[in-house]
Amino acid sequence: MQRVSSQANRFFFNRNRYDGGLRGNILSPPPTFPLLQNSITQTNSNSQAQASSNNGRRMVNPIKIVDDANSVEDALSMFHGMLRTRPLPSVVRFNQLLGNLSRMKHYSTVVSLHRQMDLAGIVPDAYSLNILINCFCYMKHMPFSLSVLAKFFKFGYEPDTVTLTTLVKGFLLESNIDEAKDCYGKMIEGGCKPDLITYSTLLNGFCKMGNTAAAIQLLRNMEKSTCKPNIVAYNTVFDSLCKDGLIVDALELFSAMIRKGILPDVVTYNTLIHGASILGQWKEAIRLFNEMVAQKITPDVHTFSVLVDMLGKEGMVVEAQGVIDIMIWRGIKPNVVAYNSLMDGYCMQGKIEDARKVFDMMVDNGCESDLRGYSILINGYCKNKRIDEALRLFEEMSSKGLTPDVVTYNILVNGFCTVGRTQAAQELLLEMQTHGEVPNCQTYATLLNGLCKNGQLEEAMTLFQNMEENKLELNIVIYTSLIDGFCKAGNLAAAKELFLESSSKGLQPNVRTYTIMINGLLNGGLVGEAINLFTKMEESGCPPNDCTYNTMIRGLVLNRKILRAVKYTNEMVARGFSADASTAELFVNLILNGELDSSLQSLIRKDS
Repeated sequence: MQRVSSQANRFFFNRNRYDGGLRGNILSPPPTFPLLQNSITQTNSNSQAQASSNNGRRMVNPIKIVDDANSVEDALSMFHGMLRTRPLPSVVRFNQLLGNLSRMKHYSTVVSLHRQMDLAGIVPDAYSLNILINCFCYMKHMPFSLSVLAKFFKFGYEPDTVTLTTLVKGFLLESNIDEAKDCYGKMIEGGCKPDLITYSTLLNGFCKMGNTAAAIQLLRNMEKSTCKPNIVAYNTVFDSLCKDGLIVDALELFSAMIRKGILPDVVTYNTLIHGASILGQWKEAIRLFNEMVAQKITPDVHTFSVLVDMLGKEGMVVEAQGVIDIMIWRGIKPNVVAYNSLMDGYCMQGKIEDARKVFDMMVDNGCESDLRGYSILINGYCKNKRIDEALRLFEEMSSKGLTPDVVTYNILVNGFCTVGRTQAAQELLLEMQTHGEVPNCQTYATLLNGLCKNGQLEEAMTLFQNMEENKLELNIVIYTSLIDGFCKAGNLAAAKELFLESSSKGLQPNVRTYTIMINGLLNGGLVGEAINLFTKMEESGCPPNDCTYNTMIRGLVLNRKILRAVKYTNEMVARGFSADASTAELFVNLILNGELDSSLQSLIRKDS
């Protein structure tokens, strides 16, 4: 056993270092296992040799096993039939069956059957152990994967590139990036040459965990090795850079790749176009699109969908509509993502009728709308205060088997509150819970804000207390809504109490909270408290914005503190803010009434 352990350490590392408790975002396993496919290729000649040595014996056709085992039940039936066969089939036949099960993602079943093989005296080969390691990796049981590694040496096998690549993948599945790097290093030290699958596994793992720097370094190492990166490897890094918002770095790497003679594909351009679009760099996205077409790389539905989404968000809905028309002209059927993006663009501009036309065109073209599409249109109607039409869409969506989620419910709750139908909003909250959808913080914040704006402070406080009793998150947005409601109702005592309570609970008032409280104090004639709070606001790391200054200035004017108002006006202008229409009108009236020096008129006009 000591000999086995020393051999394992020579190839790997001290297993005591592995922390099986480390967990992170688990990467979803792919539907097939390239590592196993690679192993099948490597062991194919060995399989044929073993098959020829068993001539005359009763054997199970390996092709039949792979083709016929379409379910776990079929595979189990075949396995037990093989165990009853005498003489026992070779381990290769069992490997083919276990490999098939692992591709169906029945990892625990593979482990159980492997134990039965042990009990039956069937000696595993290297391929068997690779399958077992692979299953333990996807089950996130790395200590067991490492124990299987020791069996390699017990049976006299040498771990190969497939074995150690699988272990690298296992560590990455558990977000254990340090051990994955260590395994890769020991793999090279032990004489195993990493192949393209090894590098791709590491690149994917690094990028999915946000370690783009490590991925770029690995890419550089590949460029220096005999295993050169292909376009898939580069695309993986491009995607990670774009997700990090590093479009400039992605474009520099893109240029370097071109100089090395590696040609981009549609995925490359889609990734870069999307990266530019999410940063609002629509001109760069268009440039990349034109370059793509010039390189005779045919845009696909994803390319066009990204462009539609980008143009819609930039307010260029006419151009976005043009892209949809081009897609149809070129015989590319727009998908639901493209239609939704165009609808969203129209809704953001308040063009609900145009959005509805897109919705109807989508259905006419045989593309059924999804939950997001309905939610976009419902939101558009709600923002236009056409709540009844929003409700009809909501009911239509449900009749088509689409289950509304918390986002859809929140949109409708807000729509009801906007038109003053708070009772309907509360009923919708109950309906939401009846259908098993759990309201989130935004749901309650929206309803509470609606109650406050409609002067229903008693009901708002009841909802607030229910949230406290149910230990729901009470954020600064909720407190701000209540403070605003009580300030408008003239109940400054309750507003100040809530303001202090939010701070005592560790919540940091934002600029809107401060502005609302300052406005309430000024409307209540508490000028000194308002000035003190304004000063405290800045000291607390929350600098006033233009709205805060205008609120303060108007409040001081209305309280006949003209000189102080002028002081804050000068300060506001010095900070790059300007008087809004209401503030400017107040100052103009003061000048006309002779209460203020006319020399200030040009300042107000300039900055209003």
